[in-house]
Amino acid sequence: MRATGPWKRPTTRAVALGAALAALTATAPASAEPAPADPPSAAAETAAALPVSVDGGAWRSGHVQGVALDAARGHMYFSFTDTLVKTDLSGTVLGTVTGLTGHLGDLDIDERDGRVYGSLEYKAAEAFYIAIFDTDRITRVGMDAEADGVLTAVHLEEVVADYTADMDGDGVFDGNVADTADHRYGCSGIDGVSFGPEFGRPGGRTMLTVAYGVYSNADREDNDHQVLLQYDVARWRGLDRPLDQADPHTSGPRRPEGKYFVYTGNTTYGVQNLEYDAASGDWFMAVYNGVKPHFPNHSLYVIDGSRPPEPGPVRGQPREEHGLLLSLRGGGEVHEPTGVSGWPVSGGQYGLASLGDGRFYVVERGRRDGDGATLETGVARLHRWTGAVPDPFEPLEG
Repeated sequence: MRATGPWKRPTTRAVALGAALAALTATAPASAEPAPADPPSAAAETAAALPVSVDGGAWRSGHVQGVALDAARGHMYFSFTDTLVKTDLSGTVLGTVTGLTGHLGDLDIDERDGRVYGSLEYKAAEAFYIAIFDTDRITRVGMDAEADGVLTAVHLEEVVADYTADMDGDGVFDGNVADTADHRYGCSGIDGVSFGPEFGRPGGRTMLTVAYGVYSNADREDNDHQVLLQYDVARWRGLDRPLDQADPHTSGPRRPEGKYFVYTGNTTYGVQNLEYDAASGDWFMAVYNGVKPHFPNHSLYVIDGSRPPEPGPVRGQPREEHGLLLSLRGGGEVHEPTGVSGWPVSGGQYGLASLGDGRFYVVERGRRDGDGATLETGVARLHRWTGAVPDPFEPLEG
């Protein structure tokens, strides 16, 4: 396994895109014509190089949960709940990691070393992890998550504490049940993950941001925030361990570097996909719609990355509580009674990857029959962010 710090190949998303272009054009014949005075930018050139869609295949697994793009190395990764799929950018499957008995959710790539990070839940064991995949070792279909040395995991104690909180004080934790007063903030575990800057410090340390899952429960008032944790993974040296699913370990940081709250109203299972966009400096949260009638119940919310977190009350808690609050970006549909803004778009919940230049891969979930079973599919399609209402993602054609 690679060491988790110091990093060997520092880069940015724009550099990664430039590297992808270089790799794709390295064999082009030299031109006898002089170079133009103002050549197109690397990002503009890469628009032609990157495909308009990447097919993640069809699998006898759970539905597609998330996607991560490694433009520099020409790979894409899809999470299918219990299976990680590695493809090239033509959709050819290069390898898979199977044998996961927990729930593998959203993915993102640390461009500094090329490893893929994903949320991994074992609710019955009250264990929540960040799974870290050594992508260089994923070389064939059917690799085992435990036996083949491709996966380590870091345990998140903060999540466990909120998930298992006995909120009604009856001395009994009710477990994986939505219709209960237990689970602080309605925490159902974790799902959305993304690398990006420390909140309030654009250009600062690169952090891994982890979003809570949140149970859908219209009878509570303390579950109306999205909860985000930020971790500096450079401090995880020695904390990631191979995962024995029969005996889950608890090696991980005692607490996050920061804990933040975003007031959106209750959603169904919290942030499904979280993505930082370097072009805008904003954070995109794709969710399954909530059901509380006094909220707008959008399916996409955007955190305003230009506004630093501010201390304030975490609304609806059984005891007065203050925390660091993040602000939503305007520009979508604004719900006047609550002040919550967002988009009713039906996209991004199954996978969202920003290219850092205003373009995103948005994953479409599908199903088809094959091998005597219903197979789950996922296709990442290229879009441009417009901010339009109701659908802010404009499909791009080849």
